Amino acid sequence: MRLLFTAVLLSLPFSAMCADRITGKPFATRSEVYAPHAIAATSHPLATQIALDVMKNGGNAIDGAIAANAALGLMEPTGSGVGGDLFAIVWDPKTKKLYGYNGSGRSPKSLTLAEFQRRGLTDIPPHGPLPVTVPGAVDAWFALHGRFGRKPIADDLAPAIRYAREGHPVHEVIAYYWGRSVPTLSKFPGFTEQFTVDGGGTGKRRGPQTGEMWRNPNLANTLEKIAKGGRDAFYKGDIAHTIDAYFKANGGFLSYEDMASHQGEWVEPVSTNYRGYDVWELPPNGQGIAALQILNLLEPYDMKSYGFGSPEHVHLFAEAKKLAFADRARWYADPEFVGSSAASTVKKLISKDYAAQRRKLISMDKALKEVQPATPKELDEGDTIYMTVADADGMMVSLIQSNYRGMGSGMAPPGLGFIFQDRGEQFVLKEGHPNSFEPGKRPFHTIIPAFVTKGGKPWLSFGVMGGAMQPQGHVQILLNLIDFGMNLQEAGDAPRIQHDGSTEPAGQATVMSDGGELDLESGYSYETVRALMRKGHSVRFADGPYGGYQAIMVNPNGGYVGASESRKDGQAAGY
Repeated sequence: MRLLFTAVLLSLPFSAMCADRITGKPFATRSEVYAPHAIAATSHPLATQIALDVMKNGGNAIDGAIAANAALGLMEPTGSGVGGDLFAIVWDPKTKKLYGYNGSGRSPKSLTLAEFQRRGLTDIPPHGPLPVTVPGAVDAWFALHGRFGRKPIADDLAPAIRYAREGHPVHEVIAYYWGRSVPTLSKFPGFTEQFTVDGGGTGKRRGPQTGEMWRNPNLANTLEKIAKGGRDAFYKGDIAHTIDAYFKANGGFLSYEDMASHQGEWVEPVSTNYRGYDVWELPPNGQGIAALQILNLLEPYDMKSYGFGSPEHVHLFAEAKKLAFADRARWYADPEFVGSSAASTVKKLISKDYAAQRRKLISMDKALKEVQPATPKELDEGDTIYMTVADADGMMVSLIQSNYRGMGSGMAPPGLGFIFQDRGEQFVLKEGHPNSFEPGKRPFHTIIPAFVTKGGKPWLSFGVMGGAMQPQGHVQILLNLIDFGMNLQEAGDAPRIQHDGSTEPAGQATVMSDGGELDLESGYSYETVRALMRKGHSVRFADGPYGGYQAIMVNPNGGYVGASESRKDGQAAGY
């Protein structure tokens, strides 16, 4: 019965699922946004407006991005905040070069694998003190600002501080996820006091509802201290001491020393060429190179002739994803702990020769049930917000920031107004695995910004938030733009695919043995679903795991083109 219901949903025509439009694809929700000078695309309309205001008042794209990101930590705590990590790719028009920043934090130095084993744990819990790692977002703000910023960082943080004190109305999708988080996270100290409101005489606390004003004076105080005291106010000042005392009192391991010793790093983005477009990602400990691997595997196939939504399109995408994710589970980890071979491993994984070798495992007629990763011998040759901002001088910023699992660990130190990430859940509690837990180590990371150049010039800054969906989303956006001829908004509005069940680099690192499951959004024809099932795919309907997209493209006629995710609360706007 469930399978029949799924098939009926998937067989509905695109026009039945959205309003009629007289231009563009039938599934498009709105037009692209064009702007002659500057543009911002974020997951919250007020954050987009903040970025534009900062640039109108003399700031550049970095200033706008920091201002918007600080605001999102207030306005969308269901996906971001100063308790999380941050990654960015920046196009600098002066040097005509891309710069990458890895702003991920490390595990507490006093917490060991033996401690988890002593507790009888085979997985790191998703909430509470154990999965907490050092938050890297604030460090990343100052690193990006120090290299590229134009206005004082206090000016960049001022809009978020004002909204935190005066309040802002909560948007619909954010209110939905906030409400879902409250029952799970309310048991952790500091969460209920700082992230719920009175239920109106019921005696129960709840998350703010759609349109309800939300204020966070504690976060305003924290941001003011950062604005006045700089980076060290967060990592070495009173804030860090408060954090240290909070975790000591609540069974945690994060310490003042962990905070004070944190440092993100500038990294070189890595790329592959897909049909004349150079696609750029950041190297591990993130998962960005999975998108490059998938693109390499797909390039020889005539995706354009197969057509969007065809059985061949969906099947080949799913098979390439399985192959890339097998390597993702085995080889993606903190390069500082992998050793000197880390760079050569990445180079091999994203090479065309390696893709040709792995492509032999793909059959047009049968879905893979099991996939083994590359062996050392084969390689010896060598919940989240995404936003993007571009300014009048040509600087473009691709930025992604997250707490992980929506609102994070639930651990909210008193008086600080933010929740710590639970990114440490991504470690494996298994000795010898590249992503095995170790003190002072960065976990495997899901959040990835992306960038595309063509002929050495910027073409596209984009990202798709959402855990393991992110590299899958990157590839689908590029297929939609390059192979299927969609415009920037259509590329994000098109029905998405998510393959679930691959071998994972986290938890117990379980191995795929049944081919996983293929989630399809409404809009894929029953003929495609039936053909996929005949190839051995397990097709299902899943509600909501398809990520959130923002993008800015360089307009060849001048200025920029922007697009924003129709599945979220966001906005692309410019001037």
